[in-house]
Amino acid sequence: MKIAFRGIIMSIFILCFFISAIAQNEEKKDNSLINSALKDLSFSGQWFLSYQNGKKKGESYNNFNLKRGYVTIQKKFSKNVSIRVTQDVSVDKEGDGMGDIEIRLKYGYLRYTFDSFGILTKPFFEVGVVHRPWLDFEQGINTYRVHDKMFLENSGILSSADYGITFSSLLGGTMDDEYKSKVSSKYPGKYGSVSIGIYNGGGYHSMETNENKLIETRISLRPLPELIPGLQLSYIGGFGKGNTSEEPDYNFNGAYLSLQHENFVITGNYFSSTGNEAGDLINSNGLALDADGYSFFGELKYGDISLFGRYDYYEEDHETFKSDNNKLSLGCGFLIVKGVRLITAYSRISYSAADRSDDNLAEAAIEFNY
Repeated sequence: MKIAFRGIIMSIFILCFFISAIAQNEEKKDNSLINSALKDLSFSGQWFLSYQNGKKKGESYNNFNLKRGYVTIQKKFSKNVSIRVTQDVSVDKEGDGMGDIEIRLKYGYLRYTFDSFGILTKPFFEVGVVHRPWLDFEQGINTYRVHDKMFLENSGILSSADYGITFSSLLGGTMDDEYKSKVSSKYPGKYGSVSIGIYNGGGYHSMETNENKLIETRISLRPLPELIPGLQLSYIGGFGKGNTSEEPDYNFNGAYLSLQHENFVITGNYFSSTGNEAGDLINSNGLALDADGYSFFGELKYGDISLFGRYDYYEEDHETFKSDNNKLSLGCGFLIVKGVRLITAYSRISYSAADRSDDNLAEAAIEFNY
């Protein structure tokens, strides 16, 4: 009996040992799966919060506001394949949900990066809800999206993202590490960069209401990378139809001059267009009308403090008159800690229409990135 009992005890011990070993092995597998899922996975965000006081369309306003928020998840699967998902957080300003905080997809794409070849450096494709060629590039130079949208977006000419496919590449290698750390690491092609794609055309925030697709492209050249490394000359163009069932013409061309330095930034922008992205710049016969405009931006930096200013002029033709507006913005920024910036700014928009009073805005805003 004692021998049998000891045998049972030994068998139970051995069984428990094997169960424990199997459990540890499964736990290691689970941990391996978790570690594999978390490898090269990153989370980031960007938020714009503000207090605003001013007058718009003859009415005064005074409020704290969530201007914009972005939450991004990125995962790299291999040297060549990665994905990005960015949620756009904003306040609903119309309809039954007015005042609600809403979330929509801004970016959701698969990126395939190729090995460099010829003059093309780090070329890649994005497929899904992707970057369009222009705004991400400009916002790498004018970093004050916290205060206002860029000129072409404000004018209704284009959007930052859309459903489609984009090809982008740097040109001729990259700038040195000193330039990337002291001036800018955005689009650091030694001789510039290019981007081209085909899109629905209405932007990521709109449903596709026509059967046409938009071709949009950007070419940026850095002509003197050794002598004036921050100087770039850019062309932006788009060719398609406005986002309505009537499909009015929607074609635009623009030129952009930018000069970036450790202590200052200067830009100048001009565009002309027939029609606009939404397809609502039309006459009574549904034909697209012309628009044009220009914008200047400047920033002066001293340590953690910066001063900035911007002037926009926009004009559109109508059947019997021209309508225009000019906007002047002045402000200052202070880098509290890395990733957190406070700005104060004042803007004024003047309109040519006799029945439209000027708009003005005083603002204190904070931007934080993580």
